[in-house]
Amino acid sequence: MARKGEQVVEVGGRRLTVTHLDKVMYPETGTTKGDVIRYYSEIADWLLPYAEGRPITRKRWVNGVGTADEPGQVFFQKDLEDSAPDWVPRRVIHHRDHDNEYPVLDPVEGRATLVWLAQLAALEIHVPQWRFSPDGSVGRPDRLVLDLDPGDGVGLPECVEVARLIRRILDDMGLPTVPVTSGSKGIHLYARLDGSQTSEQASALAHELARALEADHPDLVISTMRKVDRAGKVLVDWSQNNAAKTTVAPYSLRGRARPTVAMPRTWRELTSGRLRQIEMHEVLGILRRRGDAAEPLRSVAERAEGETKRRNPDRLTAYRAKRDPRRTPEPVPDEIPHRAGAPAFVIQKHAARRLHYDFRLEHDGVLVSWAVPKGVPGPGERNHLAVHVEDHPIEYGSFEGDIPRGEYGAGHVDIWDHGTYEAEKWRDDEIIVTLHGAPRGGLGGEPVKVALIRTDREEGKDWLMHRMALPGTRPPSEPKASRRARPRTALAHYEPMLAELGDRAHPPRFDDEAVEMKWDGVRILAYISHGRTRLLSRNGIDATARYPEFADLAELVGGRDAVLDGEVIAVDARGYPSFGLLQRRMLLERAGSQRVPVRYVVFDVLALDGEDVAHLPYRERRRLLAETVRGTDEVMVPPEFDGTIEEALARAQELHLEGVVVKDRDAPYEPGRRSGAWTKLKLHRTQEVVVAGWRPGNGRRAGGIGSLILAVPDGGDLRYVGRVGTGFDDAELDRLGRLAARYARKTPALVGIPPADARDAHWMAPKLVGEVEYAERTRDGRLRQPSWRGLRPDKSPEEVRIEA
Repeated sequence: MARKGEQVVEVGGRRLTVTHLDKVMYPETGTTKGDVIRYYSEIADWLLPYAEGRPITRKRWVNGVGTADEPGQVFFQKDLEDSAPDWVPRRVIHHRDHDNEYPVLDPVEGRATLVWLAQLAALEIHVPQWRFSPDGSVGRPDRLVLDLDPGDGVGLPECVEVARLIRRILDDMGLPTVPVTSGSKGIHLYARLDGSQTSEQASALAHELARALEADHPDLVISTMRKVDRAGKVLVDWSQNNAAKTTVAPYSLRGRARPTVAMPRTWRELTSGRLRQIEMHEVLGILRRRGDAAEPLRSVAERAEGETKRRNPDRLTAYRAKRDPRRTPEPVPDEIPHRAGAPAFVIQKHAARRLHYDFRLEHDGVLVSWAVPKGVPGPGERNHLAVHVEDHPIEYGSFEGDIPRGEYGAGHVDIWDHGTYEAEKWRDDEIIVTLHGAPRGGLGGEPVKVALIRTDREEGKDWLMHRMALPGTRPPSEPKASRRARPRTALAHYEPMLAELGDRAHPPRFDDEAVEMKWDGVRILAYISHGRTRLLSRNGIDATARYPEFADLAELVGGRDAVLDGEVIAVDARGYPSFGLLQRRMLLERAGSQRVPVRYVVFDVLALDGEDVAHLPYRERRRLLAETVRGTDEVMVPPEFDGTIEEALARAQELHLEGVVVKDRDAPYEPGRRSGAWTKLKLHRTQEVVVAGWRPGNGRRAGGIGSLILAVPDGGDLRYVGRVGTGFDDAELDRLGRLAARYARKTPALVGIPPADARDAHWMAPKLVGEVEYAERTRDGRLRQPSWRGLRPDKSPEEVRIEA
């Protein structure tokens, strides 16, 4: 029986006694020991692959981390406690004069061991770069690590600059890199090794790389440990590759003033210009949205094994994992039943943390389920967001009652309507059903036809619910158009409407506004007529042959004639938009090549069946768009965001998007105009630039382009805004070298360039437009820490303008 202040919990089949759960471990945030234990239990599946099989060294803060004035006492512990449960895995390292017995994480006992360590206030988990061999001996390293530690006067931006330099070198060696914001001041940079090197060899490699960087960049990098020499520089600490040294494990907490985490990051996150250390409460949300950024550190076999562990043995595994039948009245069956008869549906009103409606359709022995914050749309209402959640058991269709506080989905559940349905279509991305509810149900006892359309290609969670008209009924009357709208004859050619750049700190507020994601691609207008499709870029260039994937747009609009506005994007292997990939497609010399897959994100309709609809309010055009365009894997109609602008920006950051666009629902489409009725709010600072020349490089770039000289139009002049020397791969440098030779000229075409930057410059005619990402602008308009994103052949130099 547990004593006062104790609690017995079951983790991974092990019973553990945890105590003092309300003890504050991080006074600045009020984070308790219970919060720490919960974090390590929840993060176990993500952390274990990078710590399994390695000796665990712990840093313990028994009474919390304390404050800046009174820091808590920390214990650095290697040996396993005598009081450790006998089920905790352990291994011994033999030294010349003594032995050390370490706890080890393994797939079976890993989660329970992490919770046990958290109970002992072990906030930080440290591991070496090697694992134990099957015979218990010290193995060879399977990863390389470089610790980028900023000295006085520098910070994360300078660490990012050094990380980029290292990345290029290791990429050339065939060693892809994974950045980890350390949770402290700097960045850890990892690369996977194949196990053929000893720790001494890996350490020598890291040391040589650090010294080479210091030689090439003496004002930025230092490779020696003396603190007196480190001010204004980034220390590249190579020493942690020594077999006797350890590094804080990815996903481990840190014993800092706030509960920060050693967080694996994507390179896009690293170069966003907004990099910061991640805290404990943010980690799981990021992982659910974009997955494990550290996965390249695992071998193919390890990834396959991890995927096998995660694969559901049946469709209710995810449901069962979130519920304890001893603590909730919800049904938690062991098996999926086989049931005959018409398929059932149920809509449950769920007063949880936020009131919403759970929409469930019986399919393949389970209730396929969505959480719909605003419920089924009424006649004439716009589409509602529907978030796909885990499958529920058939028995859940009759569940009503209270889910206890502290349990998943806590709150009151009522059946709002129930009955049977007929399926007209059931695909992975689109479901159309006719619901036959109860006579006195929430749907009013009449048949209701709805379509569910998947819009989120990353995880498949975000869908739209659309109310459809039943055969023989008229759609609801349309709202009156805005007073500003003026109908006109459909044009043979439209110029796209452009958005103004807004301030995130003071976002626009309209009487009725729509918030949408901003897509990182190129603008394309699609002209569909008599079954044929023609694609035109923003500046009127025919791009039809370049994007043959969209030749069947006529089928997707039901054979109607239409003019659509949208963005062509490329996505990487994880489903995130990638402008770098898209640039390769844009620059392919052989039209029609499909080496880089692309998608068409359609967000507006300008004409239908020969009639101009651009004059209609935006809300009407969106309704027509949703009714007209059928989405596929290559063509998607993105949803409006059902939430605040601030929530939308947070969601855009999780999805690795550029930002959001806020639109006035009352406004018409204004062809060729940059209008405040559309306002873009960017997460990352970008600037289109004119390439005016280049400066030679050093080291690996000797004899070629080291950096590009950038300018933007300013009145009648081209004004210098800085140089960019990062963000290029070898293929891009080769391409730019050819273009530099083609556009070479003897004199500069820009003004305002400092003599030092012009000293060894090679000048170019101002014909090329590119795009850079940067941290901030100096007072004189220069771009600080710019990084090359790629050429913009869809833009002309005259179109370039200063982005505020």
